[in-house]
Amino acid sequence: MTSPLNRPAATALLAVAPLVLLTACAEKSGGGDDAKSGMITVRADDDACKLSRTTATAGSVTFKITNQGGRITEFYLYSPDGKVVSEVEGIGPGTSRTMAVKVAKAGKYATACKPGMVGNGIRGEFTVTAKRHG
Repeated sequence: MTSPLNRPAATALLAVAPLVLLTACAEKSGGGDDAKSGMITVRADDDACKLSRTTATAGSVTFKITNQGGRITEFYLYSPDGKVVSEVEGIGPGTSRTMAVKVAKAGKYATACKPGMVGNGIRGEFTVTAKRHG
C-alpha cells in the first residue's frame, strides 16, 4: 500500500515522465547538421558565413542560420544564373532562423550571408546534385 505522502510525488513523476521522453526524442531528431535530418547549419558572423556542408540533393533543403555576429544579417540561396531562389532576412545577433527551400534542378548555386543587410555579402559555392532514382 502506498502512503498518502508518496502519492503526490508518484503522480507528479508519472505526469512529467512522458514530457521528458518527448523532449529527448525532439532533441535527437531536430538538431544540427545531421545526415538523418538533412539540415544544413549556417554560422553567420560579421566577417564569415560557414555552412556545415556545401552540397545537397535536389528536392527539399533546409538551412538553420545562426547569427553569431554583432549586426542583423540575411541569408540567400542564388540559382546558377544568379537569381534569388530563397532568402531569410532580419536575423538578429544571437538568434537563429530556418529557411526551407525546394531546389528542383542540379547545378552550381551560391549562398550569401549579408552582415548589416548590405552589399553582395559573403558568398560561397553550393552544389545541388541530381536526385537518385532507384
